[in-house]
Amino acid sequence: MLLVAGVLGVVVMALAIFGHKKVHAELVVPAPPSAIWAVLTDAPRYKEWNPVFVDVAGEHKEGAKLTYQMKDQSGNTSSVTVTVKKVDPERELNQAGGIPGILTFDHHWVLEPVEGGTRVTQYEEYRGVGVWFWDPSWFEVQYQKAIESLRDRLVGPGDAGAPK
Repeated sequence: MLLVAGVLGVVVMALAIFGHKKVHAELVVPAPPSAIWAVLTDAPRYKEWNPVFVDVAGEHKEGAKLTYQMKDQSGNTSSVTVTVKKVDPERELNQAGGIPGILTFDHHWVLEPVEGGTRVTQYEEYRGVGVWFWDPSWFEVQYQKAIESLRDRLVGPGDAGAPK
């Protein structure tokens, strides 16, 4: 019996350690990093543009806790608390949360100046036992929509012109 429990424990630990999935979305937004950063770090106004994180409480400051109201693919909202790990103004915003060993996430917004504007990348990595039983692919679709909504907030729907 002790042997079975030990083997089961090793299997669960291996699932937790080796469980890994990620999602990725990006778009070139015809706006400078400073304009994009201003929108990304304006927590009270997320509800005006972000289709995934429809409300944010807290401040985008390293070490701070933020509470997001996250809308899932069926339209339901749930509360998610994150810790801001990195704030590199006009370059990167990194936040993480979850339950270590079970399911954690490490979320990044990355801004890179390119010809025609700024490449906005949003990616997230998931780790833990939970990733073996969960499909995060819907996040990739929603994160792409969020970047498109960010673009629309700055330059208008589908507009490749100058920032408004």
